[in-house]
Amino acid sequence: MPLILSVGTAVPEHKINQENIVPFVRELFLSKYPSIDRLLSVFQNGEIQSRYLSKELSWYGVTHSFEEKNQMYVETAIQLSLDALKDCLDNNEFLSTEISIDEIDGIIFVSSTGISTPTIDAHIANILPFKSTIKRIPIWGLGCAGGASGIARAFDYCKAHPESNILLIAVELCSLTFQKDDLSKSNIIGTSLFADGAAAVLVIGDESKLKERTIHVALPNIEQTHSTLMSNSLDVMGWDVRNEGLFVIFSRDIPSIIKNWLEPVVTNFLSVNNILLNDVSHFIAHPGGKKVLDAYVDSLEIDETKTRISLDILKKYGNMSSCTVLFVLKEYMKLGKKNEHGLLCALGPGFSSELSLLKWIEC
Repeated sequence: MPLILSVGTAVPEHKINQENIVPFVRELFLSKYPSIDRLLSVFQNGEIQSRYLSKELSWYGVTHSFEEKNQMYVETAIQLSLDALKDCLDNNEFLSTEISIDEIDGIIFVSSTGISTPTIDAHIANILPFKSTIKRIPIWGLGCAGGASGIARAFDYCKAHPESNILLIAVELCSLTFQKDDLSKSNIIGTSLFADGAAAVLVIGDESKLKERTIHVALPNIEQTHSTLMSNSLDVMGWDVRNEGLFVIFSRDIPSIIKNWLEPVVTNFLSVNNILLNDVSHFIAHPGGKKVLDAYVDSLEIDETKTRISLDILKKYGNMSSCTVLFVLKEYMKLGKKNEHGLLCALGPGFSSELSLLKWIEC
């Protein structure tokens, strides 16, 4: 089965503490939304301490056209993708030696926060010396589930082509979708959560020679993946595309949906693979927010320590949409022991879930 060999991450240069964002948001919205103070508690309740943004905070207080924001997306997404890619292929926490670009057979590129055609992976392939025969699989629109879906598509490819080395890149610049004149509660909640970042994951097939580069005794083997799409749930989360750009759709019912819907999805997937939830040592959950993590705990009846790493990533980085679960995966990559199981889980627009069953196997 395909293995996850290395994970790299990258964030923009502008680190913003949550306590500094609150007065900025209050000043920005107060004249148009006199009762804004009663909503500002979401910034504290979310337990996020810091986030990384593509631009300095004052930039978000000025009106920018969709064209300007999207151009910023393209430029920043290319650079962050390159940074995450380098951290993945030359990471001494996972690899004995650097992996060269020409050893990569395919790129899966995931994003939902900007538009580019050719896609960002094509820009990257024109900067770095990838093979001219590189397989490119861009995925757009899966939001927070995109990183987990990218893992599943890398699994599919490497299972079909066991000699292959596939690079998954997920980059999200959520801050560039900010709408300073949107007074909806969804926008306020999104502003309290979302941040920018990128991650790269190297997935290799059974017959790949790159397995010899690991410095770990055991690596996570992707045993199986599972996707579920909920009917009649198109309005739960996503984008409302308008002339001014992307406006967030963020239902207040997301935590309750997770509580009622996720448990049978997870237990059925695990049972098909002859695994019980209690057998899962590592719960690699996308931290969509503190309420989302609490809903995981309530729905699956797991100890809250199982979401400790996810919460830690949320506190340090906020919700970076698709790449956030890959930041969590990076931390678990350092912990896995032989024969331990992990469940990688993310939820996104649709409403949908993406699951991957992992097992750490001896290299």
